[in-house]
Order: sequence, then structure tokens, then C-alpha cells
Amino acid sequence: NLAKKHSLQEIGWFDDNNNAVGVLTTRLATDASLVKGATGSRLGLATNTVCALTIAIVVAFIHSWQLTLLILACVPFLIGANIIQMRAMAGHASKDQGALEQSGKISTETVENFKTVVGLTREDVFFHKFMDSLERPYQNGLVKAPIYGLTFAVAQAIPYMVNAAIFRFGSWLIAHCHTEYENVFLVFSVIIFAAMNIGESASFAPDFAKAKAAAGRILGLLEKKPEIDIYSEEGEKPTDFVGDIEFRGIHFAYPTRQNVRVLQGLSVSVGPGQTLALVGESGCGKSTSIQLLERFYSPAEGKVLVDGLDTKTLNLSWLRSQLGLVSQEPILFDCSISENIQYGDNSRDVSQDEIEEAAKNANIHDFIMGLPEKYNTRVGDKGTQMSGGQKQRIAIARALVRQPKVLLLDEATSALDTESEKIVQQALDAARQGRTCIVIAHRLSTIQNADQIAVIQYGQVTEQGTHTDLMAKGGAYYALVNAQVTH
Repeated sequence: NLAKKHSLQEIGWFDDNNNAVGVLTTRLATDASLVKGATGSRLGLATNTVCALTIAIVVAFIHSWQLTLLILACVPFLIGANIIQMRAMAGHASKDQGALEQSGKISTETVENFKTVVGLTREDVFFHKFMDSLERPYQNGLVKAPIYGLTFAVAQAIPYMVNAAIFRFGSWLIAHCHTEYENVFLVFSVIIFAAMNIGESASFAPDFAKAKAAAGRILGLLEKKPEIDIYSEEGEKPTDFVGDIEFRGIHFAYPTRQNVRVLQGLSVSVGPGQTLALVGESGCGKSTSIQLLERFYSPAEGKVLVDGLDTKTLNLSWLRSQLGLVSQEPILFDCSISENIQYGDNSRDVSQDEIEEAAKNANIHDFIMGLPEKYNTRVGDKGTQMSGGQKQRIAIARALVRQPKVLLLDEATSALDTESEKIVQQALDAARQGRTCIVIAHRLSTIQNADQIAVIQYGQVTEQGTHTDLMAKGGAYYALVNAQVTH
């Protein structure tokens, strides 16, 4: 349930470093077990000991109220001694949640990206970072160890001191005929053993405190309603969607960087079946525009319109089902090629014929048929068994199998070599036919045949037109093209 609730959150929630992959996996591994460790049998033990002590006190008062009062005065010492003893025996390793989450984040991300770490020869750097993250709990442990050793010794001595006091007073009561010999041992036994059980239960108090904190974090997550809910049934589901896209006066800043305005009044549109290319320097807001159309985020001001309707009024699941996204470095799942393509549309059973048709349109079918296991070939973790161009074409097939009305290409060829780029570009050109398409490209030679080219600078569209028109203007687009040609 925790994992499912994590997946329900909006993209902006995951942008926060407090919700990074390593932090979340550490929470999933520790919080649930901490809550479990303070429930069930331990709650039963606590109830049992409270009842036992109540009955013991009643029995003791009946047989010797004087000795009972003395023992009750000593009970806090016995309980304290037993708590110290139990905790010392169980160990006092620091469990600083923040330190553990940080170390979990470092270890997880290092292992996930070990090729990059090895390639940069930064193994020692990340090892030292991991060790530094555990330095605080380690130092706490060193400081606390002598203290716990001393307190454990005191805890061992206190019961003997209490016993000496009780039996000395008990003998005085017997000598002065205030009670019987048997009553001294009866009162002593029932209260002392009940008090020891209380101490044993109380030793779990730190676990209950941790469980309470863990439960608070879990409940906080369960109660958090995502700002953009993918499972919401609300919103319109138009039946005659044609793919008319417009960004109108968009202002936007990422949730984790509210002081940096990425888009500052962006306005641009693309008609049904047309191709719009977004160009500009890195960080100008090109990819942000696509993410707003996908409703990964909501704009601070302005509207994203689809067929004249604000995307906020549309059913989110329906909207995304109309969009096919191919990113610069697509992630494939560790399963077969066929299954990866099928993941493009989870609303229905995708037939093998549809998979092969999508693969043909993506210019990858012939390559797949040349593999020993064909469409049953596993692509490896994150697609590591495939080259960049092969992964990209599988991702294109995955996008096409959902038969999107709008195709979004986020620098889909910029990470490829020249030969792979040509093959993938052919697949993209075929995929664009009959669809509204928004293309983000660094290599301007790939978008010269776009119906509209929009140059984005400082979060705004500064130039818009065809390649020929913009070259004739001699403005920002002309400068970008010449810079690449010169380079």
C-alpha cells in the first residue's frame, strides 16, 4: 500500500530531494517494520503486565499493607533498573532516521549508476560520502557506550539493594508481630515479579516511540492528496479529439525552484496534423512545455488548451492516452521487446499484429526478426542489452502502439550517432504522418521541414515561422543554425 501511495503522487513530489529514490526505498524498508515491531504481541504483553501489577497490588495490600507500601516505593527503582538492563542487553545502536535515509540514497544511486561511477573513477568519493553519512550515528554510539555500561552495572545492583531493604523491613514486621512469616514472601513475590514484567514491557518504549514516528510518516503520506491525481475519474473525455494544441500565456516555475521562472508568458500553438518544432538554448523551457502538456505539472499562470479546452478540465488518464511521448533517453523495462511495446497501452490487450505493425512503423521490425528469440528477446535492466538507436526505436513503437493523436518528441535523436540518427529520424518522420507533433530538437537540421518552428528565449517565444521565413529574418533562429553549421 505504501508503494502504491508513492506511485500516486504527482511528479513534483518526486522532485524533492526528501523523496528521492534512496530515501523512499529506505522508508519502505524501515517504517513498515518499525510499526509492525510495536504492535501485536507487544501490545498484548503491555496489557498483560498492567493487569498483573493491579492484581498483585490488591493481593499484597490484603496480606500486608505496611510491607506493600515499602515495596511500592521501591517499584520505580526496579522498573527503571529493568528498563536500563533490557535496553543495554538489546543494544543501543543509533537509528537516526535522517542519517539512514541519506546513506540509503547514496548507496542506491551509486549502485544504480555504477557504470558512470566507475567510468569517472569516483568509487572512493561515493564510499567516503556513504561513510560520512553514518559518522553521526557512529559517534553517538561511541559516546553512549560507556554510559550504557555504567548504567547497566547500576541496574544490576539496584534489585539487590531493594531486596535487602524489603527483607530487613519484613523481618522487623515479623519480630513485632505485625505480619506472618508467609505473608512477607507472598507480598514480596507478587509485587516484585509484576514490577519486573512492567520493566520488561517498558523496555520497549523506545520501539513504541519509533513506531509512533514511523506511523506518523506513513499516515502523513496516506493522507496526502496528490495535486494531480492520475486515478481521478473527474474531467471531460471528448469523443472527437483532433489534436489542436495551444499554450496561452504560460508562466511556470518548478516546485523545488520557485524562485526561478522557467516560462514567462509562453504562447504558441499547433494545428491538427501539423508539426511544431521548439528550439532554443538549454534551460529555455522547451521540455517544460511538453511536461505541462502531459500535466506532469500545472502552470502558475496561463492555460494549456487542447481542442480549445483547458487541460485542467479534462480527465487526466484520457488526456495522457492521447499523447505519445518519446524522450531523449527512454527507459525500457527488464522484460521482452514485445512486453515493452505492449506497455504503450495498458487500457487493452495489444495483439501481436499491432505490436509488429508499430515496430514496422518505428523501423525496428527487421532488426527484431533477426534476433534468435525475436520479439521474446529480453532487453535487460533499463534496456542495457540494446544500443541507443535500438532503444529509441522500441520507445517509438511503444508510443505508436497506443495510436496517439499527438506525438511528443523530446530530443529523440540528440544522443545518437549519425547513422543511428538517420534510421531513427526516418522512423520519426513516418510516425508523424497524420498526427499533431511537437518536436524538441538541438540538431536543427532534423526539423527544417516542420510546419512551424518556434524559438524560445527566456521562457517566451521570440520568433515563429517556417525554416525559410526564419532564415530570411536573420534573427535568433538564423544565429542558431549558423552556429551549428560553423561548429
